[in-house]
Amino acid sequence: MEQYAASLKELYNRIPRRHTKENVIEINNIVDDYADILGKIEAINPWYEKNTAVFYPSLETIQETIKSSNSNKHSKKAKDDLFDEASGSLKDDIESLISVYGDGEKK
Repeated sequence: MEQYAASLKELYNRIPRRHTKENVIEINNIVDDYADILGKIEAINPWYEKNTAVFYPSLETIQETIKSSNSNKHSKKAKDDLFDEASGSLKDDIESLISVYGDGEKK
């Protein structure tokens, strides 16, 4: 079960902080991988199902913020700020999920 903790740490280390076209693609890939791992952790047992539910609303907010950071309606500074907000929130959530996951043996 430790595999998920290692995968989450790898995703955490890949999160870009600066808004570029390439980084938007990269962070979207990371978010997709994170959502996949979150779903797998949730499916371990009822304890994880209950304790991972809090991550889904935040995940949606992160996805919306990333999308907004790529909008042509925003200035470069606004795009940078939105992207930084999304990447920071994603890092926080991954750290929290690692803590909740622990060794994958909670019941």
